[in-house]
Amino acid sequence: MRRVHSSFCFCFCFCMLTLSGISEAEQSFEAFDRDPGWDGHQNRIVRPETVRQDFGCSTDTAHAGGARGEVGGTIQPAAEAAYFAIPVTGLNLHTPFRASGKLFVKKGGGHFLLGFFNDGTQNEWRTPNTAAFRILQRGETFYCYPEYCSAKWRAASGVVGTYNAATDRFTEVELPADTAYAWSLAFEPDANEGEGRFVAQFGKHEIVTALDPKIKEDGAAFNRFGLLPVMKQWDSAGQAWIDDVTVQGRSFDFADGADGWIGLNNRTTYETRNVRPRFDFGWTNTAYAGGRAAGELGGLFFRGDCRYPEKLAHYGARVEGLTLRQPLHASGKVALRRGVSDSTTLFGFYHAAESLRVNPQQNNATPCQVLGVNIEGPSAEGFYFYPVLRGSGDTLHPRGYLGAPRIYPDGRSHSWTLDYVPADGVTPARVAVTLDDQHIEQVIPAAVLAEKIVFDHFGLITPWIDGNGQTVFFDDIDFTIRQVR
Repeated sequence: MRRVHSSFCFCFCFCMLTLSGISEAEQSFEAFDRDPGWDGHQNRIVRPETVRQDFGCSTDTAHAGGARGEVGGTIQPAAEAAYFAIPVTGLNLHTPFRASGKLFVKKGGGHFLLGFFNDGTQNEWRTPNTAAFRILQRGETFYCYPEYCSAKWRAASGVVGTYNAATDRFTEVELPADTAYAWSLAFEPDANEGEGRFVAQFGKHEIVTALDPKIKEDGAAFNRFGLLPVMKQWDSAGQAWIDDVTVQGRSFDFADGADGWIGLNNRTTYETRNVRPRFDFGWTNTAYAGGRAAGELGGLFFRGDCRYPEKLAHYGARVEGLTLRQPLHASGKVALRRGVSDSTTLFGFYHAAESLRVNPQQNNATPCQVLGVNIEGPSAEGFYFYPVLRGSGDTLHPRGYLGAPRIYPDGRSHSWTLDYVPADGVTPARVAVTLDDQHIEQVIPAAVLAEKIVFDHFGLITPWIDGNGQTVFFDDIDFTIRQVR
C-alpha cells in the first residue's frame, strides 16, 4: 500500500535542543504489502555456490601428530552455522577456562575458529559469545588471531606476530602450513586488577590480551568448545585437524572416537545464496521488520566498490528533486537480523546517477549526494545507527557514529526517524536520527551545504568501499517525496 499526503515536518526535542523546521511537504507512505515496483539496479544478483562441510572425528588419520585419531577435515567459510564440539557448562567472563592441544593446518585456503563459543548465538563474524583462535589460511602459510567477542557484539583481537616499538603495533607472522603446532587458550578472570585477561600460546608465541572493561560489562556465555567455520559468507574451503585436546581438565586423544563431542551441519553439502558481493535485496514477501502486514524492503546487503560498475547497486523510490534548502523527513521500522564485521547498510535519500558513479578513488565510503543512515561500526564496538551526509565533493558530515544509537543484529524490531532541518538564521542546519528512545543530532558543515546536492531517490544504496554483508529489513516507511516550492 502506498499513500501520498501533505504533512508538516514535525518539531522534536533532543538533549535540551529543539529542532524545528516547519515547511509543508508531500510524504509517501509505503507498507510494502505488495511489490511497490521501485527502481532497482543490480540489487538481485543471485548465483548460488556449493558449501561442503566435512569435518569431525577421524580415527584413522594422524595429521596433528601422535597416534591415529583426531578431529578435523574440510571446513568451509559460510553464512550458515556448523560445528563439531564438546559441550561445556557454566563458563562466562567471571569464571576461568582453559583448553590446549595440537593443531595441523593444511596448505590451501580456508578460514575457521578453534575455541569456546555458544551454539545459540552463531550468526556472523565476529560471532558473539566467543573466545577462540581465528585461523586464516593463505596457501603455503596461515595467520593466527586470538580473538573474543561479547554477548553484545563488541570484539577484540590479538595476533600471532612480532612487535614494532616504533609503531606500537604487531605485524602478523606467516606461519608455515603442513606443520603441527602446540597451542593453549586460557582466560584468567582475576588478572589485570580483576578485569581479566586472555593468555594464548601458539607454537613459540605468547599473546596476552587484557579484557576490555566494556566487554566484561556486556558479558559472554560459552557452552561449546571445538571447530567451526568463520561465518562471513561463502568462500574457499580449507582443511585442518586437532589432537591431544584438553578442555577444562578433560583430555581427548580421539583414538577410539570423540566421546561426548557433537556436530551441527559438519557433514553436509548444500547451496548458499550468501556470496559476496552478489546482492540480494529489494521487495520481499516477509515480515521481519515489525510492520503492519507481510511484505517489506530488505534482504542481503553487501558494501559496494566504486571502482567497478558491477559492484554498485541500489533499490529505491523516485522522489522529486529534493534539496537541503527545505526540511526532509523519513521514518519507519527496521530489524537487523545479521551483521558481519566490516559491513555497512546505507539507506536514505540519494541521487541514483551520482551515488552509483564509478571512480578510481576509494578514499570515501559514502557515495556522493547522499543523506541517510549508516548501520555499521568498528568491531570493538559492534553496530551503530547514525546519520551520514555527502554532497558532490569530498567534504563529509564529520562526526560519524560517536554518541549514536546502538543496534544489535538480533532480529528485533525498532522504530526509527531521520530528519534534516535547514538553517533558520539562528541555528545552523542539522540532521537528527532516532532509534526507539536513542537519538543523535549533528550540525551540518557549511562546506557541505555549499556543494551541489540533489536527491532523486529514497531507498538502499551501496557504499563505495567494499566489505562484508548484513541481512536487514525495513517496513512501514514514510518519506518526503516532494518539497513545496
